[in-house]
Amino acid sequence: MNWTDKKVLVTGAGGFIGSHLCEALVEKGAVVTALLHYNGRGDFGNINLLSSEVKRSLKIVFGNVEDGDFVSREVRGQNVVFHLAALIGIPYSYLAPRSYVRTNIEGTVNVLEAVRAWDIEKVIHTSTSEVYGTAMYVPIDEKHCLQGQSPYSASKIGADKLAESYHRSFGLRVATVRPFNTFGPRQSARAVIPTIISQAFSEASQVQLGSLEPVRDLTYVKDVVRGFIHVAESPKTVGEVVNIGSGSGISVGDLAAEILNIMGCRKPIITEKQRVRPPESEVYRLICDNTKARELTGWSPEYSLHRGLGEVIAFVSANLGRFTPERYAV
Repeated sequence: MNWTDKKVLVTGAGGFIGSHLCEALVEKGAVVTALLHYNGRGDFGNINLLSSEVKRSLKIVFGNVEDGDFVSREVRGQNVVFHLAALIGIPYSYLAPRSYVRTNIEGTVNVLEAVRAWDIEKVIHTSTSEVYGTAMYVPIDEKHCLQGQSPYSASKIGADKLAESYHRSFGLRVATVRPFNTFGPRQSARAVIPTIISQAFSEASQVQLGSLEPVRDLTYVKDVVRGFIHVAESPKTVGEVVNIGSGSGISVGDLAAEILNIMGCRKPIITEKQRVRPPESEVYRLICDNTKARELTGWSPEYSLHRGLGEVIAFVSANLGRFTPERYAV
């Protein structure tokens, strides 16, 4: 696919992955509309961290994917839609589950309906490895069962199945990208890596985390964004779910120790009760089988965990004002 002058809509553009995706698409010559969640402050989110040149290249619109009329207006005239807008915090989904239904399920229906109405070339729907729940086997391929172990993951399972149904029912040209744990610059302190790093830089005497035993497949954000673009480019991915992950796992405890070692920080790592998920909700093992991505799109990860961690440490160090390590970010 030649992205030059291709009209592309990115929902959730102000988020962590969304901002990196917008940046990559602009660099490829696409005409990008960045859909940001409406807020009274006119806050651009992570779009503010892009270069002035990239920001000037974006058409920025504010709105809400829960409003079907708004979504339809913005989808009209586009060639490709990347749907990333979602509520993603797992702890907050315990507190406000209906919000996740409205945004993640109803918002996805609105995007799919608009894509269907305006006959868009392709829509890339964003899933999450959390839909697999604790692994029945590893590495996890796309045939693994789906388990709703939190309201968040349940809402994403619903959205994924809607995307599948629109392909089967209406022939919608939709592909679902299922990233495993993405990390990199611009990620908020809700994620474990910025949480560890910001606490290491703080005056706190220890690093407080939730459970240390869960194993995660950590994939650098630039690799994940390349995965999104590869999936969009491949005609073989229509109607398919494609995992994007490194294929390697590390426990949260070992990850924290590795980060502190890189930083030369000797603070103890402790489990704080407030940060621990309910036992039946915790996902203990997520390791990606990325065979399908390699076979259908030619994608493979390029960044090592160590290299990626170095870039996140540098980002957090330069942006400490964005983090509040003394407070647990739900």
